[in-house]
Amino acid sequence: MKKKDPPLSGEKLVKEVCRRIRVAISYWDAHNNRACRGEREKALALYNTLTKEEKEKIPQQLRIWLRYRSEKYFGSNRTPPGGNKKKQNKQTKLNKTSRYGRAPKSK
Repeated sequence: MKKKDPPLSGEKLVKEVCRRIRVAISYWDAHNNRACRGEREKALALYNTLTKEEKEKIPQQLRIWLRYRSEKYFGSNRTPPGGNKKKQNKQTKLNKTSRYGRAPKSK
């Protein structure tokens, strides 16, 4: 059975947050949105546990990407993955009505 690592704190926690943000950015650059979303959420959860002094140790470019730019694409105002399931097949739509909006005549 795998032992649980003790929770990170201090400098190790700051390094882990930076690492996770960089991994999320690399996934973003590779157009792998699902993996990017997961890494970003993990990084954000760790980031929210940092103190104000520890947050200042994270490079500004990483903080901006995590808090603002990524929120634009992964925020709560966006459609969740797999959320657009109501698309109808074009052929099914054509079978239901005729060209003039009436149901086809039955024989």
